[in-house]
Amino acid sequence: MASQTFRKLTFSKEAVIYTAALCLGLFHLAVVAGVVSISTMPLRLIHVAMAFSLLFALRPASARLEGTKTDRVFSLFLIAAAVGASAWLLSRWKAIAFSGGLTTDGDYYAGIVILLLVFEAARRGVGLVLALITLVFFCYPFVSPYLPGILSGRGYGLERMVLFLTTDTQGVYGIPIGVAATYIIVFTIFGAMLSRFGAGDFFFETSIRLTKGLRAASAKSAVLFSTLIGMVSGSAAGNVAVTGTVTIPIMKREGYQPHQAGAIEAVASTGGQLMPPVMGAAAFIMAEIVGVPYTSVMAVAILPALLFFGSAFFVVHLQAVRSGIMPRQTDQSDGRPLGAVLLEGAPFIGAFAVLLGLMLAGFSPFKASLWGMAVLIVLYIVRTRRIDGELIGKIAGSVSEGARNVITISAACAAAGVISGTLGITGLGSKIALLIDVASNGYLILALLFTMIASIVLGMGLPTTAAYLILATVVAPALVKLGVPMLTAHFFVFYYGCISTITPPVALASYVAGGIAGADVNKVGWTAASYALTSFVLPFAFVFGPGLLMQDGVVANLIAVITGFAGVGAVAAGVIGCAIRPLSALNRAVALCAGLCLLIQSWPTLVLGVVLLAYLLIQQKALPQMSLKS
Repeated sequence: MASQTFRKLTFSKEAVIYTAALCLGLFHLAVVAGVVSISTMPLRLIHVAMAFSLLFALRPASARLEGTKTDRVFSLFLIAAAVGASAWLLSRWKAIAFSGGLTTDGDYYAGIVILLLVFEAARRGVGLVLALITLVFFCYPFVSPYLPGILSGRGYGLERMVLFLTTDTQGVYGIPIGVAATYIIVFTIFGAMLSRFGAGDFFFETSIRLTKGLRAASAKSAVLFSTLIGMVSGSAAGNVAVTGTVTIPIMKREGYQPHQAGAIEAVASTGGQLMPPVMGAAAFIMAEIVGVPYTSVMAVAILPALLFFGSAFFVVHLQAVRSGIMPRQTDQSDGRPLGAVLLEGAPFIGAFAVLLGLMLAGFSPFKASLWGMAVLIVLYIVRTRRIDGELIGKIAGSVSEGARNVITISAACAAAGVISGTLGITGLGSKIALLIDVASNGYLILALLFTMIASIVLGMGLPTTAAYLILATVVAPALVKLGVPMLTAHFFVFYYGCISTITPPVALASYVAGGIAGADVNKVGWTAASYALTSFVLPFAFVFGPGLLMQDGVVANLIAVITGFAGVGAVAAGVIGCAIRPLSALNRAVALCAGLCLLIQSWPTLVLGVVLLAYLLIQQKALPQMSLKS
């Protein structure tokens, strides 16, 4: 009897959460579609209240308290606080705005509640690291008068900071939350809809057919599969958890060692965040912060993404050559021809075609995604020739799941709002930029090096979106001050924020992959970092060679494409220690030097890279034999 009651309560809780998430998703879809007209501040207030309520209902206060009465009572208290404080600010926002910022004691107390909830939401949703980083920045105005040198400031009182961060659109309810409430939630719903309608199976079947008969077919399938899923997942670690359960065991059966299989999956899943058109979610925030159309971000990202995956393909192929892995004779597919698979996947192909086409035509990303979802549903109905309860369930489930997927991103965005607001009101952002400028003594290469280190360290342990939000507000302005174009500077830190997920000692994607592969997680992390060695060099090349970002002349862009792929291939050969056959230590060094020279976009290094690569090919006698097949 007790167990039946427990199941009933569990079902009841799940039903409430499902319905609340569905309402959140439908509300935002209605706003984006223009069905509901609402001002900026109310939209963000409602989004934070609903997202935080869902987060507190779904995530326990701690693993030890999960399922206990204490946790339930505490979570209900937090939900009530989120709704109550948000309702107060919602009733007051017009009066505050129209009075030029006049506030009351009630606004102050509601603001304190909101800030405490932001810290707790960041801790529950993303992790203790983000909560502590946010707290450190929040405390800066109170201790700045006592700090030495450049970090010294006049300081601000608690009331001033609380009201600034919670009653203005430059703090908690700033641009990051605005993007989460418009762009990101629509794309998480789009991603959930793709998943529920079977895009994962379609992508997997397509990828294994495209790599059929190739050496290292399973690893190449994993790269393709993880890329396609990673574009819409928004989380490298989450992508590993979804795709790695399929790809890692197959790679191990093909002959890859467990740590190698885990590393390949971690690298491929991380690169999915770099691949247009969706690029996880951080790219939408980048477009909003930089003030450029999202298509401009896509144009900048396309060649770096292709180079990243070109590098991954070289790595898995050369590792297979070195390990003696031959093409598989057995067919891993379900036996259907490629044409039949593509026909069944027509809804997904059509949805992506509409998404890309409309964005290129000038539509906003969220409008394009709405039409993409509409096309997906219509083509699915045409293919299945039915409209029934199952279809309605898939649509409703997608909206609910997509809304639930955005809550952790919203927690990160709210925390980033606290950080960016603090940087703005105190001038700390310009001080950090000045600090990097002084430390580098005006040398751009040193500034880039310091920025790279800061980006990787600050990005460790954080999802891509949270990492970028912090980097965009803390370190990107330093590069802009040194003359780096704003979009290039933001893409520089975005790139390192992405690959921080495979950079030890805190490499979330590598740890998840290591758990699935049954390998030592640190070994997986270091192997993944070595496989992605090219990625640690590419952002420097972006700054000095705009052709890699397709921002130069036609000839320069074409040269960048050719030398880029030759460079990542040479680096991969040096990392693995094999081309057609194993390389000596000297030739590995030659391969690495050749690759780095080709990636650095200058004529002297280009000539040297070509000479070194030619020497290597002659040494290997590989020029007429290079092939991706055995």
